[in-house]
Amino acid sequence: MPSRRELIQLTDDEMRAYAAQTKTLIIVSNGKDGFPHPMPMWFYADDDLNFYCTTFRKSQKVLNFRRDPKATLLIETGEQYAELKSLMVYASTSVIDDLDIVTNTLVEINSKGAQLDADQLARLRDGVAKTAEKRVVLKFAPERFVSWDHGKLGGRY
Repeated sequence: MPSRRELIQLTDDEMRAYAAQTKTLIIVSNGKDGFPHPMPMWFYADDDLNFYCTTFRKSQKVLNFRRDPKATLLIETGEQYAELKSLMVYASTSVIDDLDIVTNTLVEINSKGAQLDADQLARLRDGVAKTAEKRVVLKFAPERFVSWDHGKLGGRY
């Protein structure tokens, strides 16, 4: 019989679906004073479960990740214990300072879950262009996943 832990883990496909339907990710960097620095961020994830956020190039997060690229990411949902669902990702961070990549990432994040036609995409690109100039992309390459979905237990603990 599998362990209870194995019963509640998310499969790769479930992790992709969960990341696609969730808007906010908590990213945790290591601060210079030794304390974790958690921040909620909008994001998108690609098919390989690399996670992408944008932030202002002079932000504390960027300074932290340039000093130490280790990150922990967390997506969580559920109001009752039986509904708790989470994906935690241990990742290595790259700071990408390229205007086209920043713009494309902002478009991906802002269109997440929507089917946009060419006109709508063009308007969105124009809309994010000004802020893209001041931003960088944080790309989180996963090293290890920890997940749980208490809903898989059907109310039995």
